[in-house]
Amino acid sequence: MRFQLLGPLALADGPDTVVLQSSKPANLLAALLLHANSPVSAEYLQRAIWGEEQPATARAALQTCVLRLRRLFSKHGVTTAIDAVPGGYRITAAPSTLDLLGFRDRVRRAAGLDRDPEAELCALRDALSLWQGALLANVRSVVLHRDEVPRLAEERLRAVERVCDLLLGLGRCGEALVDLWTATRVHPGHERFHEQLIEALYRSGRQSQALAEYRRVKGFLLEELGVDPSPSLRRLELAVLRGEDLGPAGPAAPRVIRGETAALPAARPITVPDAAPSMVSAVTPSTVSDAASAPAQGAASATGPGAATGTAQGVSPVTAQGASPVTPQAASGVVAPGPTPVLPQGGPPVPAQGATPVAAPAPAPAAGTTFAPVAAPRIEPVPAVPHFTGRAAEAAALTARLTAPPPPGPEDHRPLTVLVSGAPGIGKSALAQHAARLARDAFPAGQLLVRMTRADGEPRPADEVVADVAAALGAAGDGRALLILDDVVDADQVRPLLTLRGEAGAGPGPAVVVTSRMGLGGLIATHGGWVQRLTTFTEAESYALLLTALGAERVEAEPRAAHRLAAACGHFPAALRILTARLLTRPGLRLADAADWLGDDPLARLTLTDSPDHSVSGLFDRALGRLDPRLSEAFTHLAQGPPTLLDDRGPDDEGPVPEAVREQLADAGLLEDGPPGPYRIHDLLRAHVRRTARIRDRRTEKV
Repeated sequence: MRFQLLGPLALADGPDTVVLQSSKPANLLAALLLHANSPVSAEYLQRAIWGEEQPATARAALQTCVLRLRRLFSKHGVTTAIDAVPGGYRITAAPSTLDLLGFRDRVRRAAGLDRDPEAELCALRDALSLWQGALLANVRSVVLHRDEVPRLAEERLRAVERVCDLLLGLGRCGEALVDLWTATRVHPGHERFHEQLIEALYRSGRQSQALAEYRRVKGFLLEELGVDPSPSLRRLELAVLRGEDLGPAGPAAPRVIRGETAALPAARPITVPDAAPSMVSAVTPSTVSDAASAPAQGAASATGPGAATGTAQGVSPVTAQGASPVTPQAASGVVAPGPTPVLPQGGPPVPAQGATPVAAPAPAPAAGTTFAPVAAPRIEPVPAVPHFTGRAAEAAALTARLTAPPPPGPEDHRPLTVLVSGAPGIGKSALAQHAARLARDAFPAGQLLVRMTRADGEPRPADEVVADVAAALGAAGDGRALLILDDVVDADQVRPLLTLRGEAGAGPGPAVVVTSRMGLGGLIATHGGWVQRLTTFTEAESYALLLTALGAERVEAEPRAAHRLAAACGHFPAALRILTARLLTRPGLRLADAADWLGDDPLARLTLTDSPDHSVSGLFDRALGRLDPRLSEAFTHLAQGPPTLLDDRGPDDEGPVPEAVREQLADAGLLEDGPPGPYRIHDLLRAHVRRTARIRDRRTEKV
């Protein structure tokens, strides 16, 4: 007898299958099977059966459900026992008796066959064959569909991605197309499937269809989510337009072009500080490709445009220290500012039309040579921010700073530095990129977006960033450049870059805009600069964002409901962007109904179901994950306690939290300026911490 979770909840015995009717025992069985072989607390099971609002007799009713389930097992000859353990229950299963465990076991086996693509493909196909339709379609549990089904669906999507990668690597593009046509239509916001589909069409000789598919997904992303396609999709489109050879699609490597196929021009000399000799080693393709890359995302997708008040505080920059020359080599994975060089057949790289001429190119690769693709560029030209809304005063102030004459200093090489700081999801990157686009005429050598963290959120080492930036600036044209150092984790990442400069007599060094959740007061104290700290939107700016994203006709028909939605989001830019993306996919939903729906559980609903990483909860989790564990514990205590914990005197029965702890949390962007008092926690962030604590106590509690 086998249990089936990967579809309607059912019992199977050979070819015979019994689909269970929707009932409370079915909810109980699903909750136990989802955590098979582990004790599950009674509180979590009660929530899975009845939801958040439970009857007073829930504990006794749970025992009744267990008895009914045991009788059902006996009726159908199921020998698996439901064991009572202290505080809850446990069900035991194996890969042969539960399809979920069987799926995971086969995926693990497939991962061990990566040297044999055919065998890996066969194993993954076998694993995916266990899926039988809509997950838990007959289980009416809001909690399970909200918390568990998206996680299981993501496991399946990863396996489908890998199958398509293997098919492309094996040259079986026709088979890949069968899966990809379905995947892209069922998951229109999943860009990786679109990359694979476009690649499969192009490799099949269907160039026009590949370009049509790119235009279709670009239109969807702009109209529905207000974001541009990812840089990897844009580069793939460029390769298709040029008719380039994508090279082999080896199944053990990334299967889609994600870096440029042409070598960058040879770099001109760049000087870096004497104080950091380890940071001046020549850059080679191997050293650049060793580091993981953060995926490029449209600034408005999860962070959105920002709003509220930012103060500009002038501090005189500090003189750059002495430097020694070094000439980095051009490297794959680093995108020079300005138009991308074109590599004609049989000739050296030629600047695209309108590009500033650069130094003599590096030798062209030999025929048949391919460059190893990288996951995403760590440095790229600053992209546009679609539908940027709000932040008018901050954008104007930042643009004025960037276009002002460089501050005087020895050899006129001092960099202009602006720090844009604030909470996660407040719109720092969007503001910096928008202002950079407004000021682009002041930087003829180009504007570069430099990602300071990797895909897993880990900070990139300073020497690696210095090498990449030096190579990119060496390939730039004449004049001044602008660097946006995005998502800086600490000051040590930035300091070496603030003393980068061009050749002697080449004019001032690059202007630098730093975005960071941290206050980085030490950096400003030692190197000078100006600070713009962002807070949440004003009510007017929130309403303006809804107007821009949803359209005036829909919003102005229900202005009160629109204001309720903005308030439910706490006027938080990331939350508003996610909300508008959800509402755009449901054009018939009245805003008043949406406000009621959102108000019931805002954190659970401020997520994109087809892209779980884009969620307010995920954003906060990643921010809290960067904290020192002791600081994270202190913040959890503050968020769960009364607001008086943030006062200087603290509550009468406990006393104040040390001011040093509160200052560190404020510096990390997790505490806002009052009122009331000197500090406060944003309502969404406080609710997230409390909700996480409840889930930990009820759902993941091991008893």
